[in-house]
Amino acid sequence: MSKPKSPSPLEWDQVRVFLAVAKEGQLAAAAERLGLDVSTVSRRVDRIEADLGVHLFDRTREGTVMTAAAEAMVPAAEEMERAMSGFLGAVGAVETEAEGVVRVTAPPGVADTFIAPLLPAFHQRYPGVRIELDAAVAYADLTRREADLAVRVMRPRSGDLVVTKLVSTRSIPMTSPAYAKELGALERVEDARWIGWGPDLAHIPVAAWLNKHVGSVEPVLRTSHFACQLAAARAGLGILVAPDPYQHVVEVVPVRPGKKLAKAFAELPVEDLWLVGHRALRNVPRVAALWEFLQERMSRPDELTKKGWAQSQ
Repeated sequence: MSKPKSPSPLEWDQVRVFLAVAKEGQLAAAAERLGLDVSTVSRRVDRIEADLGVHLFDRTREGTVMTAAAEAMVPAAEEMERAMSGFLGAVGAVETEAEGVVRVTAPPGVADTFIAPLLPAFHQRYPGVRIELDAAVAYADLTRREADLAVRVMRPRSGDLVVTKLVSTRSIPMTSPAYAKELGALERVEDARWIGWGPDLAHIPVAAWLNKHVGSVEPVLRTSHFACQLAAARAGLGILVAPDPYQHVVEVVPVRPGKKLAKAFAELPVEDLWLVGHRALRNVPRVAALWEFLQERMSRPDELTKKGWAQSQ
């Protein structure tokens, strides 16, 4: 009988991928949680299994099923997650004033259109706090101090995190006023030019809606850079599907559906926006200051767009 392979040491990045797949039970859901595409998560799982010399997940049509080996590993992986959290606990232990750097990560579009314009008011209130704002699709690992706070479109389901809902928004098709006037009440998706997402973000709700209802139409632009999508729509290239608040702060207007598209438009996704922080850092003064400020300002429709954001409950 051959001698079992000595497992290679894993980095925390690999462990958090393992935990995401184990807890979500689906590669797609794990990918959305991690801010990665499905193929990347699949490759990383393959790499983990190869490094350990152990089969961890059976892949079925319904999702991923943990093997006995994976089930035995989950408690240790969760303990690593808790240990990372504890490691952060001393970061602000002696801090008494709101001062220093707070690192925030948020999706592109949300970061530049809604968070950045609020920062002058925050600076006036807390002049000793400096902000590092990362506009990124991928989710920063809060347990590794890749960020102190995160604004996310998906609620985390694990980790020693504090989470609060900021707002709920419905996505709508929108474009330049001139192109919307030209289209009138849209009866068929084939009658319009559409702007789509790249394959790396095919799993997000808006991309899934486009694939289901507009999949027969080749996009005039396909990009995963949201600012490019918004700029193209504003210039009249085609229709962008994005959260409703953008129509109130950018020069775009909703596209009206005709009777034939009313049902498809009724299925446009509604998504929540979550504020996430590590429990170990939640009460550190500089982090608490920004947490409370963002919760106060981003949960108030009048503070952002005067309308459009659905106030969180």
